[in-house]
Amino acid sequence: MAIDKKFIDQFINVTSKAAISSSHFIGKKDKIAADKAAVDSMRSELNNMDIKGQIVIGEGELDEAPMLYIGEKLGTNNGPDLDIAVDPLEGTNFVAKNLPGALSVIAIAEKNNLFKAPETYMEKISTNVKEKNVVDLDYSVKKNIFNLSEYLNKKPENLTACILERPRHNKIITELRNLKVKIKFISDGDVSGALLVTDEKYSVDIFLGIGGGPEGVLAAAALDTFNCGFQGRFLFETDKDKQRAKEMGIFDLTKKYDLKEIIKGDTIFCATGITSGDLVSGIKIEDDKFISETLVTHKHSKLKKVVKLNQKIIR
Repeated sequence: MAIDKKFIDQFINVTSKAAISSSHFIGKKDKIAADKAAVDSMRSELNNMDIKGQIVIGEGELDEAPMLYIGEKLGTNNGPDLDIAVDPLEGTNFVAKNLPGALSVIAIAEKNNLFKAPETYMEKISTNVKEKNVVDLDYSVKKNIFNLSEYLNKKPENLTACILERPRHNKIITELRNLKVKIKFISDGDVSGALLVTDEKYSVDIFLGIGGGPEGVLAAAALDTFNCGFQGRFLFETDKDKQRAKEMGIFDLTKKYDLKEIIKGDTIFCATGITSGDLVSGIKIEDDKFISETLVTHKHSKLKKVVKLNQKIIR
């Protein structure tokens, strides 16, 4: 089964409206208000759609977040059963401080086809290489770089790795530097970071390190359509994390997940820019219109493009 193409424009509208709502708080140093604006808008637009939607990756549990919580049902209850993963505002600090790269993100799959990721860290790796045994989470950094270098016919010093700039990555960063690999550091936003391997124009050959588990699933939805490689392994560090994993049906706590185990069947992915970044431009105002850019993918139709929308400002 495939998700009807008519929903593509509707989901683009969802993230575009959320991005516009959040854009009012660019540079206002109020990340909570920026996030709430995106959440409220996304929830409202999803509830207007003729779907039987359920949040599988959202803003937390019911008792932790009033909007877009895990398990929340959305839509008019007329239409297909869909799993929904959301990050209404990826990069809250980017909006608050008017820094590049803030996005509003959504991924949709048919019911029971989107991995229900717990709110925990994930060790992850993505490349533009689909073949097995080239890069792998179980390989050392050195082996991954040498394998990728040989596969792409590029010297290690001509490879670029993208990684979140965090103290936990100091060992990986040292290894990359010893191999003379160029490093693109990102301060936040590991959905967009993982997607930089999708096109040569971004000049990123590999994304690696530890980031958010839910963000890993969101990125995988787009990477699947781009025919890229992705692996992830959840990191359950506390007894509470381990108990929550078991409640969600995850019993092998050290399992390495390939992309096809995270995303099954057809998917739609949309990421609209709030502040301009590598993937898409941010919200602009021209002639009483909001201008938005959205990276959209639809696996069944092999759609992958950036869509620009003009939406009239209502005063």
